[in-house]
Amino acid sequence: MAADVLTRALGGYLAHLRVERGLSTNTLSAYERDLGRYTSFLASRGVSDPERVTEADVAAFLEAIRTGADGGRPLVASSASRTVTAVRGWHRFLLAEGRTSTDPSAAVRPPQVGRRLPKALSVEEVQALLEATAADESATGLRDRALLELLYATGARISEAVGLVIDDLDRGSGCLRLFGKGRKERIVPVGRLAWDALDAYLVRGRPELAARGRGVPEVFLNTLGRPLSRQSAWAVLRQAAARAGQEDLHVSPHTLRHSFATHLLAGGADVRVVQEMLGHASVTTTQIYTRVTVDHLREVYATSHPRAFG
Repeated sequence: MAADVLTRALGGYLAHLRVERGLSTNTLSAYERDLGRYTSFLASRGVSDPERVTEADVAAFLEAIRTGADGGRPLVASSASRTVTAVRGWHRFLLAEGRTSTDPSAAVRPPQVGRRLPKALSVEEVQALLEATAADESATGLRDRALLELLYATGARISEAVGLVIDDLDRGSGCLRLFGKGRKERIVPVGRLAWDALDAYLVRGRPELAARGRGVPEVFLNTLGRPLSRQSAWAVLRQAAARAGQEDLHVSPHTLRHSFATHLLAGGADVRVVQEMLGHASVTTTQIYTRVTVDHLREVYATSHPRAFG
């Protein structure tokens, strides 16, 4: 019974996130997973209603997810911080809706997470990765080259890239439309080399793949003519990295996104322009990339200043 009451309260919050906040399916799944673990923990402590949750319950949950004491997998600081943030959001919602009279999570702070610099490839490494798909003129080869060129040319998230539909492409303006978190729309310019790869795929590759399916509008298709999944797009990148001899670099789609931002800033782009292209809600998120370019500044200083090694 306790679990049922908590589950119903959680269902209302998830519906709010889906309808009012417009969160993506992947983000909603993460909320449901994290908060499902929380409600199970509360039920195990005999807490039958959100109104009865105390600060001690929330603090004990934080301890449990860090150690695995609740029977679940122990979480590192970053994952635990995300989970506690979800818990705090739920309690704020319940308070605002009048479902509870207090917020027991208000004083419980997420674990501090050390901010790591994003991993970025050098320009030469990106070039080698992209060239690894150049020799394959098959329909899937043309698709793979277009996908990787687009990821690096736009800084798109992998979910944004595989979600592209034909109507999102505007060759005339040289831009495409991406839908980021919360279905927030942004327009991003695309360089000539990426457009050339896209054109080659759209003219010589996609029609062959589309003929095997039922005419879906997505740009990137699998061998059955269906929309390419995120997992398959990951596989495309892993295979290209293997052909380029970059297995030890642990290249991911986000690596290309990081490289896009780092190379733009190193080339003199304004951080707010990069923020807009990445689809970051806050410039603070984008500013982490400015730290990556410090190595470039040191290199310029070391080779240019007459007393750098004095």
